Amino acid sequence: MEMLFFKLHVAWNALPYVLGGVGVTVATVVAAMLLGFICGVPLAVLQVYGPAWARWPVRVYVWFFRGVPVLLLLFLFYFGLFRLFALDLDAVAACSIVLGLTSAAYQSQIFRGAIQSLPQGQMRAARALGMSDSQAVAVIIVPQALRLSIPGWSNEYSILLKDSALCFALGAPDIMARAGAVASRTYEHMAMYIVVGLLYFLVTWAGVRLLRSLERRVHIPGYMTTG
Repeated sequence: MEMLFFKLHVAWNALPYVLGGVGVTVATVVAAMLLGFICGVPLAVLQVYGPAWARWPVRVYVWFFRGVPVLLLLFLFYFGLFRLFALDLDAVAACSIVLGLTSAAYQSQIFRGAIQSLPQGQMRAARALGMSDSQAVAVIIVPQALRLSIPGWSNEYSILLKDSALCFALGAPDIMARAGAVASRTYEHMAMYIVVGLLYFLVTWAGVRLLRSLERRVHIPGYMTTG
C-alpha cells in the first residue's frame, strides 16, 4: 500500500511538468492537420480531375508517405533532407512538417472519396451554366466535399495525435518526452506512462468532440449524396 501511494505521489508531483508538453503536442498536431489540409485538397482534386501526367506523381507521393513508417520519415527529413537544404528547424517545426506531409497523403484520399461520392451531374450542370471546370470545382465540388470529409478528419486527427508521440525521438518537448524524462529519474515508468495514456485519451476525446460539433454545425438537413 505504501509503495502504491509513493507511485501515485510521484506521478502527481510530475503532472504539472508533463502537462507542459500538452501544448507542444496539440500545436504539432494542429499544424500538421493544417498543412495536410492545404496540401491534401489540391492533391485530391488532381487525382479526380487532373490530367494523366499530373495524376501519376500524386499517386507516387501518396504511396510513398503511406508506405514508409513515420519514425523513418522523421529521421529521413530531420537528419537528411532538412540539413541537405540547410534548413535550420527545431524539432517541433520539423515534426509538424513531416507529419503534415504524411497527413496530406491520407487527407487527399479522404477528400478524393468525398469528391467521388458527389453526383457527377453537378459538374455537367456547372458546365451547362457556363462555368469552367476550375470554377465548378472551387465553388461547387470542394465545399461539399469538405463538409463530407469531417468524419474522416476525426480519424485522421486521432492517428496524427498517436503518431506525434514519436516526435520525442527528435527531442521535441512533448508529452512523451517529458514523461520519459521523469520516468528515467524516478524509475516509476509504469505510473508515468499510465498518466501519459490518460492525457492522450483526453486530448483525443476533446479533439474528436470538437470535430463532431463542427460536423453538426455544417450539416444540411436532408442533404445526401447518391454517388
